[in-house]
Amino acid sequence: LQFDLFANLKVNKVIYKGKELSFTREHNAVFVEFPTAIKKGTQDEFTVFYEGHPTEAVKAPWDGGFDWKKDSKGKPWVATACQGMGASVWWPNKDHQSDEVDSMMISIAVPKEVMNVSNGRLVKVEKMKDGYTKYHWKVANPINNYNVAINIGDYVHFKEKYKGEKGPLDIDYYILRENDTAEKKAHLQKNANQTLEAFEHWFGPYPFYEDGYKLVETYHTGMEHQSAIAYGNHYQNGYRGGDASGTGWGHKWDFIVVHESGHEWFGNNITSADLADMWIHESFTNYSEGLFIDYFYGKEASQAYAHGIRSGIQNDSPIQGPYHVNKEGSGDMYPKGGVMLNMIRTMIDNDEKWRNILRGLNSRFYHQQVDYNDIVNYVNQQSGLDLLKVFEQYVQHTAIPTLEIKQDPSGRVLGRWISEVKGFHMPIHIGVKGQKRELIQLDQRFRPIKIAGLTKDNIDIDTFNYYVGVLVE
Repeated sequence: LQFDLFANLKVNKVIYKGKELSFTREHNAVFVEFPTAIKKGTQDEFTVFYEGHPTEAVKAPWDGGFDWKKDSKGKPWVATACQGMGASVWWPNKDHQSDEVDSMMISIAVPKEVMNVSNGRLVKVEKMKDGYTKYHWKVANPINNYNVAINIGDYVHFKEKYKGEKGPLDIDYYILRENDTAEKKAHLQKNANQTLEAFEHWFGPYPFYEDGYKLVETYHTGMEHQSAIAYGNHYQNGYRGGDASGTGWGHKWDFIVVHESGHEWFGNNITSADLADMWIHESFTNYSEGLFIDYFYGKEASQAYAHGIRSGIQNDSPIQGPYHVNKEGSGDMYPKGGVMLNMIRTMIDNDEKWRNILRGLNSRFYHQQVDYNDIVNYVNQQSGLDLLKVFEQYVQHTAIPTLEIKQDPSGRVLGRWISEVKGFHMPIHIGVKGQKRELIQLDQRFRPIKIAGLTKDNIDIDTFNYYVGVLVE
């Protein structure tokens, strides 16, 4: 049997049924020899004893490991963050996103002047003889490895109940003692309650009622640790005070509360089985920011935000990575993926249907691992449109398609798509300037655009919501 643990952590022994087992190591992989074969589907257990100094994160959460810090009083302030690098940077496990435990107990002993906050619910606090205190946290739901978290600090705890779709939801907040002010508490409570209200509307019930919802203050900016979201945005709106869209809409809410909470639905409830499909996590969660804006400020504001974040798109490589090599795609999976989803919503042109698709994804793939085909086929089937080539273009290719427009000698306006995707076709809203646009289906052959009074000079193409190039001859 193989389990994974970074090579800088020493495995002292592996115990199975009271006996020590032999094992070998190859870099970060540990291979254990069992006395007899363990049948598939059997539930069994073994214990790994290990020690060492875990990798220190240089720039958490993007560079993973332990984030060792101190608060203003000099007390320990510690957090883990290991997405991408892998949870085996600090604890032994089968380090792959496709392998989720169905539940978990996390027990961490810390000096008495601080406490540990992990995922799930606190079920026991144990005073140790050496002056340490051990905190036992129980996770009742499936959880992916990189979401398992340690948060150690001199925390102040306060809580409330949110009236959610599935009934009362426990919300717990753990903030540094030095930040225990009415203003900062109110900031978190407002943003948490608004986020849950908006996302339960768009995505369905919060996926982890049994484990509750927590915000835990960290030195690093933030991370979507399931039911224990890491928060380090300094009690301000925007992302560290900024707005990537440049529209001002991003200054009206706390980015870390909204974005990282969005991952509870896309990333934690629905998890990509392979890191190559991390775009499923980040594209939908980037798009969730716009849906938060939509819920409180309206659709036009949401569309403006989606248009604004295009400025961050690099188009350097596809947003889907290669399979089976633990590699994600381009960072464009955030803005480009969000822009793509706003575009698909525009094509569908039925917001209730779109909302049902988003809620349906979280119901159909509840607590499951998925891949590209699962998500794309579901959206395609439920939309009533053929979107397969659209996803292929924007997820699996780098460039965006170009809409080529020309007018023939008879005065007809013709259009076609220029794309490296074989058989590419996509609908787009086109009209005469000053008039209502129509949804026109075009492919890679020049087709007449049948709109009365249309010329190449008065054509109005919705490039605000459609992320495409346009070439008018």
